[in-house]
Amino acid sequence: MKILVTGTEGYLGSLLPPLLIARGHEVIGVDTGFYKVGWLYNGTEVTAKTLNKDIRHIAPEELAGVEAVVHMAELSNDPTGQLAPNITYEINHLGSVRLANLAKAMGVRRFIYMSSCSVYGVATEGDVTETSPINPQTAYADCKTLVERDVKLLADDDFSPTFMRNATAFGASPRMRFDIVLNNLAGLAWTTKEIAMTSDGTPWRPLVHALDICKAIVCAIEAPRDIVHNQIFNVGDTANNYRVKEIAEIIANSFPGCKLSFGDNGADNRSYRVSFEKINTILPGFKCDWNAQLGAQQLFELFNQIDMTEDTFLFRGFTRLKQLEYLIRTEQIDQDFFWKKK
Repeated sequence: MKILVTGTEGYLGSLLPPLLIARGHEVIGVDTGFYKVGWLYNGTEVTAKTLNKDIRHIAPEELAGVEAVVHMAELSNDPTGQLAPNITYEINHLGSVRLANLAKAMGVRRFIYMSSCSVYGVATEGDVTETSPINPQTAYADCKTLVERDVKLLADDDFSPTFMRNATAFGASPRMRFDIVLNNLAGLAWTTKEIAMTSDGTPWRPLVHALDICKAIVCAIEAPRDIVHNQIFNVGDTANNYRVKEIAEIIANSFPGCKLSFGDNGADNRSYRVSFEKINTILPGFKCDWNAQLGAQQLFELFNQIDMTEDTFLFRGFTRLKQLEYLIRTEQIDQDFFWKKK
């Protein structure tokens, strides 16, 4: 199958193409290159040929012959979304819907969209399911709901979208991110030997390893159409719902000599437990291989192998907000987040 993957120079995007290629698929990548500088280790044997292009500029001919699109190239995470909410909506909502419409017009039969469990926001019931009310708290999460709403309307006999609401990702990737909770705490534990949390750590977070997200994508692409057609899947495992304090404790126990303390600030109102029964029940071949303990051990071993320094941990290329602020400050991208021409 010929598959176009957006965001191939990102945290998840750098891990997915090698898995697809190994299964015999032809992969074309698209990435604007904002995070090209962030390369932590040589962790993939093969990379996909990638077009250096903003998703808002993808042309029809670049989708010729493509049978499936995996779309994950958006401005990622809540702080980045708040940096320029208007541009977040332009890229994440309008840009994504434009891509879906273009894909449909060009005869692409499957469209896998990377959504997020952050759409649930503040959940008041037990474990939220795909049919639970959504309550997005940020521009980033709101855009996810808008794309789901608009792309679902495009579904027909010839165009089959699938929406993957990923739990909070963690784990090693060559294009590493240290601005997501488990990875960030692991980096602190390694470089400072201390995790000093200002919060009480009581909010719930569902976690899923980056490789398990990639596994879910592969399963969705290869599943019978009627199973995934216009379906939403929470991506993860119900056993991997953790309180933030539990994540911190797992990290501290995995990094020898790490001190751990908590504050009494409970200001973060984003708290939700998620049910992953649907994906584990009906998506053929899917089952998470990782949990927080295994992920923490993976990162400890990686940091030890590469002799990671504090400068590396704090490098802007591994934190989405820092890198975008740098590109804006140095006037490499304009007010609309397009690269400036030399």
